[in-house]
Amino acid sequence: MRKFRVFLGYLTLIFIAISMLYPFFAMVNLSFVNNNEIFADAGKLIHTNLTFANYKNVFTSIPLSTYFINSLFVAVAATAGQVLFSALAGYAFARMNFKYRDALFLVFLITMLVPPQVNIIPLFFLMRELHWINTYQALIVPALFGGFGVFLMRQYFLGLPKDLEESARIDGCNIFQSFFKIALPLALPTVATLAIFTFVSTWNSFMWPLIVTNTESMRTLPVGLAIYKGSFREITLWGELLACSVICTIPVIGVFLAGKKYFISDILQGGVKE
Repeated sequence: MRKFRVFLGYLTLIFIAISMLYPFFAMVNLSFVNNNEIFADAGKLIHTNLTFANYKNVFTSIPLSTYFINSLFVAVAATAGQVLFSALAGYAFARMNFKYRDALFLVFLITMLVPPQVNIIPLFFLMRELHWINTYQALIVPALFGGFGVFLMRQYFLGLPKDLEESARIDGCNIFQSFFKIALPLALPTVATLAIFTFVSTWNSFMWPLIVTNTESMRTLPVGLAIYKGSFREITLWGELLACSVICTIPVIGVFLAGKKYFISDILQGGVKE
C-alpha cells in the first residue's frame, strides 16, 4: 500500500510537471514555425517544418539587441544593489543594538503591505524632479531597496550562532569584517534566493519601465515586446512574438539554473528545525 501511494505521488508530480512544461515547449516549437502555418494545424504537437526566419525578422524589424542589453544591465545592477543593501540592513537589524531598531524594522515590514501601484505616482514625480526620466537611474534606483529582502536577510542572520562573530571579534575583526568574511559567506543560499527573486521581478517589470522611458534606446524587453505587438495593424505576427518570448526567458532560466543548488539548499535549511 505504501509503494502504491509513493507511485501515485510520483505520477501526480509527473503530470503536474508535464502540464507546466507543455506551454513552454509549445512556445519554443512554434517560434520556429512560419506564421502562415502556426494555426494551420492547431492540434499538432510537434512541427517539423522549422525555420529561423522569425528570429531573423525580429532582430531586423526592432532593436531587440538594445532592449535585451538594457534589460540585462538593469536587472543585474538592481539585483546586485538589492542583495548588498538588504544584506547590510538585515545584518544591522539582527546584530546591532540602536535606538528605535524594532520600530524602524516594523516600518520596513509595513512597506511590504503597500501595493507597488500606489508608489508609481510619487516615484514618477521624484524621478522628474531629479531629472532622471528616461535614464538608467530611474530604472535601477527604485529597485535597490525592498522590505522583503531586508526581512529575508534579517531572519537568516538571526539564526546564525553569535559565537562565530564573537570569536572573530576576539581575533581583531571589526563589524564590517565579521559581516563580509563570516556572516555573508554563510548566508550564500539566502543571498542566492534573494538574487533569483530580484532578478526575475526586475527582468519581468513592465509598468515602471513603460512610465519612465520614452525612447527606444532606453526601453527594456517587456516594454519593447508590448510596443512591438501593439504596432501591428491588420495581422499579428505570432511567430515573431513567440521568438521574442523565447529570447526573454533565456536569462531567467540561466539565472535559476546557476543558483538552483543554493536555492534548494535554502529551502531545505528553512524546512529543518533543530
